[in-house]
Amino acid sequence: MSPDEKVTPLRPKRPCPECGKPSAREHYPFCSARCKDIDLNRWLKGAYVIPGRDDEEEEDEGSTQGPAPKDEE
Repeated sequence: MSPDEKVTPLRPKRPCPECGKPSAREHYPFCSARCKDIDLNRWLKGAYVIPGRDDEEEEDEGSTQGPAPKDEE
């Protein structure tokens, strides 16, 4: 039995998100450095975008007034 067979994996095995091959431990979740670099290039070019909410602009405009004053007794 090899030492790798004795180790319990911390992460489940998943296919590479780029090519679908089994992922490699040293490049997780990718199968190789090449697939990892392809994904990084997509992030750097702006291909992946996290959409914002439309109501953020409205909240920003309303927050410039500040909180309403409280009545002091």
